[in-house]
Amino acid sequence: MKRTKIIDVLRSTEYGKEVCVKGWVRTHRSSKAVDFIALNDGSTIKNVQIVVDPALCPVNGSSSAVPALSLKDITTGACICATGTLVESQGAGQSSEIQAKAIEIYGLCGNDYPMQKKGQSFEAMRKNAHMRLRTNTFGAVMRIRHNMAMAIHTYFHEHGFFYFHTPLITASDCEGAGNMFQVTTKNLYDLKKDEQGKIIYDDDFFGEQTSLTVSGQLEGELGATALGAIYTFGPTFRAENSNTPRHLAEFWMVEPEVAFIDQEELMDLEEDFIKYCVRWALDNCKDDLAFLNQMIDKTLLARLEGVLKESFVRLPYTEGIRILQEAIKGGHKFEFPCNWGDDLASEHERYLVEEHFKKPVIMTDYPSAIKSFYMKQNRPVDGGTSSVGYKGSIAPGPTMQGTDVLFPQIGEIIGGSVREESYDKLMAEVDKRQMDKTHLWWYLDTRRWGSCPHAGFGLGFERLILFVTGMQNIRDVIPFPRTPKNADF
Repeated sequence: MKRTKIIDVLRSTEYGKEVCVKGWVRTHRSSKAVDFIALNDGSTIKNVQIVVDPALCPVNGSSSAVPALSLKDITTGACICATGTLVESQGAGQSSEIQAKAIEIYGLCGNDYPMQKKGQSFEAMRKNAHMRLRTNTFGAVMRIRHNMAMAIHTYFHEHGFFYFHTPLITASDCEGAGNMFQVTTKNLYDLKKDEQGKIIYDDDFFGEQTSLTVSGQLEGELGATALGAIYTFGPTFRAENSNTPRHLAEFWMVEPEVAFIDQEELMDLEEDFIKYCVRWALDNCKDDLAFLNQMIDKTLLARLEGVLKESFVRLPYTEGIRILQEAIKGGHKFEFPCNWGDDLASEHERYLVEEHFKKPVIMTDYPSAIKSFYMKQNRPVDGGTSSVGYKGSIAPGPTMQGTDVLFPQIGEIIGGSVREESYDKLMAEVDKRQMDKTHLWWYLDTRRWGSCPHAGFGLGFERLILFVTGMQNIRDVIPFPRTPKNADF
């Protein structure tokens, strides 16, 4: 008989119909006259109940090589096929159940199965990442992850963006931080070096030093200056030795780039895009979100609904620093300093979002010194070094047109800016920072030939999943996390 997915069985009201379901056993309860098996196949957070009369329902192995089996062999984690009649459930919590006529065991599961139905810490489950996906929590997270990917593609497609594929192997460092994984075919035990002791890459595959990308933004800008509006959505890599709950060495980024928009329009895009994703989750992931709201974070649904109800605050960095310093004067304690010119820590961002404004914030007009070379600077004030940003805020030093979105529980979820379109100004910033132009020539060419105003942002996909699911550690929203000293699975 053809298999029916459990999500479709639970939606069906064709009582009396013969159905066949296949999946993994969540629980198995026995009594004198009847057994109850909760079965899940990953299509939904909900299980279907299989009601088994041991006297009427034969149990067989999936091959002749398997010895005689019985209901007692069906334990948590076992994989089975159950055929029977769909009936209206008499118990609470489900509308339908299956009166089993035959059960076939595909795979047994012993008592050493690591995902037994008992309380386990997320840290313990990370050690069994190959099995944790079968649990209710991780099944819910992965279904939501899929839906967020669908929301992203749908949003950009509906808004006229083109999906643009940027290289994973690159010779340039977009962020300029140098935390990159090298890609090489060289024999690491016999490296050719010059007189200064530097490695010679002439005999390497690409003939020069290459690394895994930290961002597709620079190449994305090339796409935007030809196609008008593009977005990337793919893996990126950072060799940053960080073990915080917010960092991964391999993660996914969404990076739209758009020609002919300014800072105000960029902020409109950021807010509209992220609200679309949250709305999609609420509309398409109801069961999984209800489960996570009950089991992980009881404020999750209210927080997601709150994002849709409120307009995001648009806050100049200079004003944000003033608010934070006022909080310190009022007795609030931060671990890290927050003077003008400091790169704000997550604790500062979350204070602004969760305690001061109690809604998402788009922070603008950061000091140029703490941001990337490609960001457009605000105009100077009265010929001096200070600059004026959004809504006329006066800063003590030069600022750039950044637009970072800060969210509750997360801190920064989007980092964006208007890009500098002037060749002379961009070159001046590159020289000021003493950057190597060798691998930037093609990027600088876009400012020489037909330059145009443009802007874009980067969304950390896993940070979006953290917010939408209520999970607390970024390692728990990606199937197989890559972190320092951890590349298992």
